Amino acid sequence: MSSTTTTTDSTLASRSVQDFCDILASKQPTPGGGASAAVGAAVGAGTAAMSGAYTQRKKDEESGAADAARTMISKMDIPSLLSMADNDVEAYKALQSTWKKDSGLSPEQVKDIEANALKVPTVLFEACHERIVAVQEFLPKCNPNITSDAKVGIHQLAGAARSAYQTILVNSPPEEEKMRLMKILQEIQEIENGLLGL
Repeated sequence: MSSTTTTTDSTLASRSVQDFCDILASKQPTPGGGASAAVGAAVGAGTAAMSGAYTQRKKDEESGAADAARTMISKMDIPSLLSMADNDVEAYKALQSTWKKDSGLSPEQVKDIEANALKVPTVLFEACHERIVAVQEFLPKCNPNITSDAKVGIHQLAGAARSAYQTILVNSPPEEEKMRLMKILQEIQEIENGLLGL
């Protein structure tokens, strides 16, 4: 059987883009939407970081823009986003185990597993928001020849945040938590609207 249709033996981050997409497109429960959102966030963070890498010219060093760029790059933390893809896979597998009548799990264990299934996409959602804000704050100092890439990074991260939110909804968050996340979504939308001139 092709490695592209089997379950992952290693981290998703270690796979090629083609391999990941093939696994994602296959008829198997993981990786799914949550892992897809995390990988999308990592792509967005990488794109934003590139705009910082190109804001390292001599004049950027003199103006302080290079320091701002390095600060932004450090906040992108791509490895942590990619690890969230694997976290999502593990959380969903654990959640699936609770659906078996003979799982042998105690009510407390089931409750913990369900709580983690909600926590994992929430962590990703918040991570996307933090990075969006960091890139937005960097934009005024970004090398003007590459601001479009910083903006692409924001849009990618925003899409990942909305995708993570959909995963959160599947896990039935409390109404108060849903309202908190909606406010963050509105803030993200306002940032995007500003970049799009809407």
